[in-house]
Amino acid sequence: MLATERGAAANTLSAYARDLAGAEEALGDLANVSRAAVAKLSGEWSALAPSTVARKASALRQFFGFAVDEGWRQDDPSGALPKPRTRRPLPKVLGHEAVDALFARAELEAASGRPGAVRLLAMLELLYGSGLRVTELVSLPISAVPRDAPLLTVMGKGGQARMVPVSERAKQALGEWLQLRPTEPSSRYLFPSRKKNAGGGHLTRVRLFQLLKELAVRAGLDPAGISPHVLRHAFATHLLEGGADLRVLQTLLGHADIATTQIYTHVDAARLVELVNTRHPLAARRTSD
Repeated sequence: MLATERGAAANTLSAYARDLAGAEEALGDLANVSRAAVAKLSGEWSALAPSTVARKASALRQFFGFAVDEGWRQDDPSGALPKPRTRRPLPKVLGHEAVDALFARAELEAASGRPGAVRLLAMLELLYGSGLRVTELVSLPISAVPRDAPLLTVMGKGGQARMVPVSERAKQALGEWLQLRPTEPSSRYLFPSRKKNAGGGHLTRVRLFQLLKELAVRAGLDPAGISPHVLRHAFATHLLEGGADLRVLQTLLGHADIATTQIYTHVDAARLVELVNTRHPLAARRTSD
């Protein structure tokens, strides 16, 4: 149901499967477990982080709802699940200087013409220049590369397609990569895997993560602060700093709920305070003693 009706990604399906398997190991057959047994999960999960408890509870809540719809159960015991209060963590922010250092090193290495270095620069341009999720990036089909239009069609979470802009820099980097991209073994992906047993697959998320960490070290940056997701956060934060509209940012990032996008207003709080102090009509009026 999650795959066919909601278009859940493979990583989401895998996470739900693990959570349900763990709950069944603790409680027994989930189709017959009692509400009292479900309530005991609060103790089982007491040492876990609130965000982890929330994720596990969500998986069970959706399973029990599905079980009722399918007639497996007459009751829904999910009301007994723990309800932790979670705060959405602020995303890590990469400063402009760090971004400049990362790109300077990537461009220097790509100038050598080595395929691996040219590929990494193209991927870096799309992560920071278009705000792609790592899974969206590595799974891009070669057919998605724009020819004339400066837009890229991306298949996001839940099978939702969206259009994202491709800068002139990114188009140039992609053009250079396409000239070096291996054609054997054949693959429909823009960034195919080099492994012989990959069966025409794409570069993995883990490998891209490793490549960025290694690039950060060579650029003199702390690798702990660099990841594909951090670059996506940098894209959003720096656009907001430049005056981008929150609704536009929501569309570019592919967020279903604008509340998810609003996290960046907290990251950029200093700019917002300055905006109120300088642009609000009352800012031009001096206070009297």
